[in-house]
Formats: sequence, structure tokens, C-alpha cells
Amino acid sequence: MNSVLSEPGAPQRQLPYSVRFEWGLDGARSVVPGADLAIVVDVLSFTTCVSVAVDRGALVFPYPQRDAGASEFAAHHRAALAGARGSEGLSLSPASLLSAHLLDRVVLPSPNGSAISHELAVSARQVVAVSLRNAAATADWVHSTLPEGAVIAVIAAGEKWAHGALRPALEDQLGAGAFIAGLAAAGRHNFSPEAAAAAAAFDAAEPQLAAVLRGCSSGRELMDAGYADDVEIAAGLDASTTVALLRDGAFQGV
Repeated sequence: MNSVLSEPGAPQRQLPYSVRFEWGLDGARSVVPGADLAIVVDVLSFTTCVSVAVDRGALVFPYPQRDAGASEFAAHHRAALAGARGSEGLSLSPASLLSAHLLDRVVLPSPNGSAISHELAVSARQVVAVSLRNAAATADWVHSTLPEGAVIAVIAAGEKWAHGALRPALEDQLGAGAFIAGLAAAGRHNFSPEAAAAAAAFDAAEPQLAAVLRGCSSGRELMDAGYADDVEIAAGLDASTTVALLRDGAFQGV
């Protein structure tokens, strides 16, 4: 089969299925159009940061990268601009958001989950940020809010190689799988094989989930850099009951 496709067709868009799963921004552009809900998963660490922040009542504005445009964007929204992980104050570190004395309105740039969320804010019907912390709560909310047969597009953000290509990341597959497994437990059906495989990966990893997160490439990278706390927070399965819904350009708790 020719692997070079200029535009995704029906098979790539997973059109026969109500619950779809894809990777990265290109995957979102493929499976989100026409969907009733887009789920963005970036466990290490954007959507975990979002979960921590909305638990504290904050608003989180997604933005693709920390540049001059981000500073203007933050000023326009009267929000604090988070720095790079390791910088003083708020950053793309869940621990920094958890320990912040004041957390109200924050712009949280990242090239993966935040960039995808920023684009979907103007193209998707509804967008929710999911991490391992709130996967079950979000699945319950979806099941009680959306009718049977509603189309749900689940996007694992992944990471990027140095040259910018997508690197699928195990932690995002597991976060997506936790949410999809929650839908299955609630009685939802008609999953694409890709979505079902993500749920199966989560089911297999769940008994040793924290160890898997510590041992995967992204987890080891953060731990080697001194951010073991961030990995621990991200591994907090069902630690939150707050759903992070993107509304008026910002994620907020519902």
C-alpha cells in the first residue's frame, strides 16, 4: 500500500466507528472533523498540568509555543505565562502548578498537547483534556452527557523527535486507553481497532502503571532530569474527579 497520502480518506478517518483513536496534530485533523467530542491526551505533561490546575479552580489557555506571540496572548487574556520546565514559578511541570501559592489564569505553551488543543479550540465542537488523573471521571461524564452513538475522537499527542517528526509516546497511549476503557466499562460500543488496542494496552499496564510510567522513555527522561515528582503526579490514576472542558479558549473544570 502507498503510505504517502495527501488527504485522509474514509479509512484513515475511521468513519465507521463511534470511538476513534489517532496520534498528533495530523491525526486530529483526520479524525476530529464531524466528531461530537475531541479528547486530547498528553500525560507527560500538558494534560496532567491541566488536570492539576482545574482541580484548583484555575483556567488554562493552551498555546503552541512560548514565544513573543505567547506573551501577547497571555496579556490579552490577563493570564500568567508559564515558563519552560525548571524555570522559576509556573511551568510545564505539574509539581509547579500543585505548589503555586496563587493559580488563577495561566497560559501553558507546549508543542504537543497544547498545540493540538489550541487548534481544536476553533475547529472542534467540544474539546476535553484527559490524563490518567481524570480518565475515569471524564469517561463517566461523557457517558452521562453524550448520547449513545456520539462520535468521540481520542488524540494521543505524542512527543517530537529533534527534527520535528512525531514520536508516539507510551504514556499517551495509556492515558487514552484509560479513558477508552472507561467508556467500555460504561457500556459504550463501536470502537475502532485502534481505540480498542489503546484500551487493551492500558488494561495490560494498569497493575504496574506507576512502574511503567517511570520506565518508559518519557518517564525516564523526566526522572533523569530531576522531575520524578512530575512522573508520580502523572501516574495518579483517578486522582481527580474534575473534567477539563475547553470553553471560550480555556480549559476549566466541570
